Amino acid sequence: MTALPVRERLSICLVANSRFPIVEPFTGGLESMTWHLAHELVRRGHDVAVFAAPGSDPSLGVEELEVDALPEHAGRHDVGAPPYVEVAEHHAYLSLMLGLAGQDAQRFDVLHNNSLHYLPVAMARTLPMPVLTTLHTPPLWWLESAVRLDAGASSFAAVSRYTASSWSSVADVTCVPNGVDVSRWPVGPGGATAVWSGRIVPEKAPHQALQAAHLAGIPIVLAGPVLDLDYFHEAVEPLLGAEATYAGHLAQADLATLVGAAAVAVVTPDWDEPYGLVAAEALSCGTPVAAYARGGLPEVLTAETGRLARPGDVAMLARAMEEAATLDRVQCRAHAERDLSLTRMVDLYEGLYVDLLAGGLAA
Repeated sequence: MTALPVRERLSICLVANSRFPIVEPFTGGLESMTWHLAHELVRRGHDVAVFAAPGSDPSLGVEELEVDALPEHAGRHDVGAPPYVEVAEHHAYLSLMLGLAGQDAQRFDVLHNNSLHYLPVAMARTLPMPVLTTLHTPPLWWLESAVRLDAGASSFAAVSRYTASSWSSVADVTCVPNGVDVSRWPVGPGGATAVWSGRIVPEKAPHQALQAAHLAGIPIVLAGPVLDLDYFHEAVEPLLGAEATYAGHLAQADLATLVGAAAVAVVTPDWDEPYGLVAAEALSCGTPVAAYARGGLPEVLTAETGRLARPGDVAMLARAMEEAATLDRVQCRAHAERDLSLTRMVDLYEGLYVDLLAGGLAA
């Protein structure tokens, strides 16, 4: 991409989710997207400040939100938090927004909110700079309430057409699909196994990937952080064995090697997946995908790069795995480079920033 003219090099406030550090190995797609967005914006010459959880990657120039860490084994880390953590998150975002409305009012050209917290949305009207919020989930009640309160003071993007549509009753939303850094997800040789990667939680349903792999007679490897220990012990562990193994929470390079060495990647959402970043990562590695047709996932795949199954239909998913494993790896990589790349995503966000500053979107 050609660098923007000097007049279009921006000072950007990038607000991250406070629940998890923005650091490898990433907890999920939200953390990965924020990290890659920040790095690519800096590479393009922008001045970026990332407000994120303690422990985030220091190379981002992070300004830490003052939030207590979650207890090591306190249930669902991505859903629930002790009350004292919720209060700390509220105060951290309140302090940030008050600062941006006060002493830091002239510091940034634009604020890009990638948090799941309500305050950056609810307080957008108090800021002198335009605000863009990326919606990374289907409507959550606390965030939907803030969007209604915002009443057009800021602008919204969503990570898929499906997610944009799910918010359409409360906001005008532009679709900016998530993107992967294809240089960090290189083409792999393929192999004889299947792979499943992501947060190990009930709504990602890795146990169904294990069941489908067993039906298809394909060995499978799981990788990702265990965020729900009870679910892992009760639903996943009993299905592990010689042909179904858990590799742990891998560093990005190791995960890319694992995915690139698989015959097929399996994606099994038991909820309306907002995008499906793990599918895009697999395709970048040349690995075709078998997935449930939920949420934004059908937008990531094509007939040449994957097969879809009815949500929850393990037998159909097993057949999809068998068919997907025969697809052309070259076409998978080409699709990722052309349609699913980080470059394309950041091009679109840069365009939105410029439009905001020109008054072309709500501000």
